[in-house]
Amino acid sequence: MFSFFKKQTRIKPDLSFLGADMHSHLLPELDDGVQDLETTLAFIGELYEMGYKKLICTPHIISDMYPNSPETIFPKLEVVRQALEKANIPIIIEAAAEYMVDHEMGNSLKQGDKLLTFGKNMILIEMSYIAPSPNFDEVVFGLRVKGIQPVVAHPERYNFYHNDFSRYEHMVEMGCLLQVNLLSLLGYYGKPVKMIAEKLFAKKMVSLLGTDMHHENHLLALKELVSRKEFYNLIEGADLKNNTLL
Repeated sequence: MFSFFKKQTRIKPDLSFLGADMHSHLLPELDDGVQDLETTLAFIGELYEMGYKKLICTPHIISDMYPNSPETIFPKLEVVRQALEKANIPIIIEAAAEYMVDHEMGNSLKQGDKLLTFGKNMILIEMSYIAPSPNFDEVVFGLRVKGIQPVVAHPERYNFYHNDFSRYEHMVEMGCLLQVNLLSLLGYYGKPVKMIAEKLFAKKMVSLLGTDMHHENHLLALKELVSRKEFYNLIEGADLKNNTLL
């Protein structure tokens, strides 16, 4: 295991090599993310200045907390697009969703409900931070059968797997792509999360990086991370697929 950010060499932030972010909560008033259009525009403007050319917003879909759907998500997307045009912020914005793997998602999959995907039929899925989803393997298998590529959101934050790294390897063996949160590499969520994120990079298991941006503290931490040369050194050589989403 290696650690970084000791020298904290400062450079000008440049995330243009990623090009696209595929995990954020920037559409206002849909979940625990941004709550007003003004903040949405401000955050998107900051991400554009960092080098992003495209943002794929992914509001939570959690049946008993955030029961979002295309009917709630796409109207918000259109509002933001119009506001960006008026503000002259030339960035592409799209929307999908971050699905909690729970009983309801399993039922939706079995019933053939339309699921919100991005890129070449990718879908962002997550588990609770408290315990693994009992039907996780079943849902992943069902998605694969339908030709949908599962992308596991922030696997490094699932503390219940920290002492069993083989669970991450199992996800990859099942055909999942792993998306690490940028802020995990800063230690924003704690040292154990940072260590797992680093190990996933060391083993070349990370396919995507996401901001998972919800609020101002996330933005400030992201700006800190991407101004450090050590961050770019860490991910150099990783086979990241963000720019394939452009």
